[in-house]
Amino acid sequence: MPDAEMTALLQAVLDEVCADVPPWDATTRARVAMRLRATARQDSCSPEDLQRAGRDALIRAPTMWR
Repeated sequence: MPDAEMTALLQAVLDEVCADVPPWDATTRARVAMRLRATARQDSCSPEDLQRAGRDALIRAPTMWR
């Protein structure tokens, strides 16, 4: 997939996955974006793989204090 198409896909998936994330929570969006980029680097990456990875990044949010 050409870079422009992949960039558009990544942005669309990020916006979709983070639709309920408050605008001031840039840390969460950054964590999801990092996971999406890592997933996109894999050879066989589908839009469904990206959505799954983004949702997983939201569910498995790190906590400072456990």
